[in-house]
Amino acid sequence: MTISEAGAQRDGARPGVLTRHPLVSFFVLAYAGAWVVELPVVLSRTGTGLLPYTLPPVVVILMIAAATFTGPTLSAFVMVRVTEGREGPKRLLRRYVQWRVKLRWYLFVLLVIPASVVLGAIVLPGVLASYQPVTLGMVIGYPVAFVATFVLGGPLGEEPGWRGFALPRLQAAYGPLVGSIVLGVLWASWHLPLFWSGVWTPPTVANMVMFLAMTTLLTLVMTWVFNNVGGSLLLTMLMHASFNTFANKIVAPTFPAPLLTEYGLLPVLVGFAVVAVVVVAATRGRLGYRDGGQPQESAPAALRT
Repeated sequence: MTISEAGAQRDGARPGVLTRHPLVSFFVLAYAGAWVVELPVVLSRTGTGLLPYTLPPVVVILMIAAATFTGPTLSAFVMVRVTEGREGPKRLLRRYVQWRVKLRWYLFVLLVIPASVVLGAIVLPGVLASYQPVTLGMVIGYPVAFVATFVLGGPLGEEPGWRGFALPRLQAAYGPLVGSIVLGVLWASWHLPLFWSGVWTPPTVANMVMFLAMTTLLTLVMTWVFNNVGGSLLLTMLMHASFNTFANKIVAPTFPAPLLTEYGLLPVLVGFAVVAVVVVAATRGRLGYRDGGQPQESAPAALRT
């Protein structure tokens, strides 16, 4: 499958407002589908306390996880059905298991991405001095945490929408650099209710600005990976799970510095800032994108434009 195919109208596609405005329709559905599910959490005593009921922690976790599927995933499948016809959902599903990519890309998302988070942490004042040894329990528990994050923490539920449906069309419309920035801002903004859910970082201006910047920088790097692995959703899901799990389960307990306790997003922000600058500069803003929208595999060292 090529990305240009993803944006084309297929036999059996249904004409209407959704097909005339596919990107706007997708984001409206993605936001509405998720925020409706998250609203009871935000209104409860667990969140803002505006309504007098309390949700058990497991219910909160499951509702937030469900929002990723009722939002980006469901919206993506609706939109590929109406814009690409009956074959659209099948093509999207095949990209879930598109695993035949070069080994170096697996190494990048599973090793280089965590390394960038560590480097982003240790360059911050006072962080290295707070180092606590990695325990056997952390090592043993990491694969379990990775799988749980992959399924319930966003990657499986979000990537079919952000990278599966939206990114190819944004790149075709605005180019890879601007398209990625637009996606990063919209992806970050989609998370806003979670700041008032009681399970995320506090809804301070600093935290929200850092999250917006971090997500936009992350999107630039993920676009580069996406374009170089033939549009594989599996690789973007693994990358999403990689930085989420490593930052929360390894970096946070290993470097319990006061700075990171208060601003836990800083290591990821700093780490991805460095990687994003390198990728954008090396590709001259092309992020591995080819005219016509077809992604290509290329070596990370080549960073083809």
